[in-house]
Amino acid sequence: MVMRSELPLRVGLCGIGLDTYWPQFAGLKERLEGYVAQAGARLTRPGVEVVNLGLVDSPEHSQEAGHQCRREDIDVLFLYVTTYALSNTVLPLVQRAGVPVVVLNLQPEAAIDYRFFNQLEDRTAMTGNWLAYCSACPVPEIANVMARARIPFHQVTGVLNDAATWQEIEEWLGAAQVRATLASARLGLMGHYYSGMLDIMTDVTLVSIVFGTHIEIVEVDELSALRTEVTEKTLERRLKDFSTSFDVQSDCSPEELRRAARTSVALDSFVERYKLNALAYYYKGSGNAANEDTMSSIILGSSLLTARHIPVAGEYEVKNVLAMKIMDILGAGGSFTEYYAMDFNDDLVLMGHDGPGHIAISEGKSKVRPLEVYHGKVGRGLSVEMSVKHGPTTLLSVVEDSESRFKMLVAEGECVVGEILEIGNTNSRYRFPLGARGFVTAWNAQGPAHHCAIGVGHVASKLKKTAELMGIGFHQVC
Repeated sequence: MVMRSELPLRVGLCGIGLDTYWPQFAGLKERLEGYVAQAGARLTRPGVEVVNLGLVDSPEHSQEAGHQCRREDIDVLFLYVTTYALSNTVLPLVQRAGVPVVVLNLQPEAAIDYRFFNQLEDRTAMTGNWLAYCSACPVPEIANVMARARIPFHQVTGVLNDAATWQEIEEWLGAAQVRATLASARLGLMGHYYSGMLDIMTDVTLVSIVFGTHIEIVEVDELSALRTEVTEKTLERRLKDFSTSFDVQSDCSPEELRRAARTSVALDSFVERYKLNALAYYYKGSGNAANEDTMSSIILGSSLLTARHIPVAGEYEVKNVLAMKIMDILGAGGSFTEYYAMDFNDDLVLMGHDGPGHIAISEGKSKVRPLEVYHGKVGRGLSVEMSVKHGPTTLLSVVEDSESRFKMLVAEGECVVGEILEIGNTNSRYRFPLGARGFVTAWNAQGPAHHCAIGVGHVASKLKKTAELMGIGFHQVC
């Protein structure tokens, strides 16, 4: 089975113009087609396939291009406004395409060469040259019609080969990749909610409606059964993986390491069996020794999966595993976290969580420590202790929202050097532009669940575009 995340992003690209111009101005059509080809070349790269629809210049061509978008199964359409074009050339295309549309309002150069232009003796040639710079002219007309048709309007305004322009286009590509990947991702749910956490409970049918994600209900018992099939040879290989991936502390017993390795191997088989792209779990296993053994030894294997782009969230946190997946698709990581405490002396917030961590975004190797008790949970065993890489960070919470069903809540800050709690959990020190008090107050005011995903780098602008393409809300506190 081929997973959608392994398939390329299919990007539709078309230029728009006006067929009336072509016989009037020699060379104009070819010049504009050249600009579209330049954009197509820059969009094409490993993981991205560009479907070039050419220069759409009439309602008839618009309808044909719209049907081609459907046949080619594109994920997003970049509509390059090369010169003036009628809105009735745009509407049939975007209606039939049925995918998010990003309007590229790009001039070929930063400004017209006025001296060269005004020295042209042929006014027809002058007009033809001007029309090659006329991309801004029809954009209000296009925006008006799309708004009245209730088609979301997204735009990039700039210069064809300008770095700032292409940084913005890259962000739209990233947003489109998130939308496309989630729309065909398979999210496994194993167990049940942690009793009493009303904030994390969510409607999984609505998750499939809004994000397009397939929900696969999976059984803890099956994972426990897979543990019994792990061979000694495979177990030894996984123990070597542990020593490579983690800083295993000296007080971790061989018995606990083997128990965790057995569960890790079984978990990999489990994920492969159901073709999962993400997993949320919580299960006590009380009264069933096999299941308790499984669930109390799942942390190391879950951390390895998270680092391999299959995020695993504890406490059956559906919304937060989506946040983790989104951050991972954007290349930022996405580690499970919550408030630990506030440090008013240093004006920062301590955040982390028990259970799996995104060890690929750890500051140094993640430590493995034994715990005699999992606080608030059944069992004992090995746990991961790590700090997120020091430097710029972004927090993301997927929040259930009464107006837009879901919204993204985002904050940019910094993970800073300093003392952390050596308690066998992920934990880091975060500083925010609003200060600790201001951040916590502003974040809480948006009504999030108490979990969020932390990633490296500042990616709020990418997340905003992602929310826009997905038709959900967005709020950035800092």
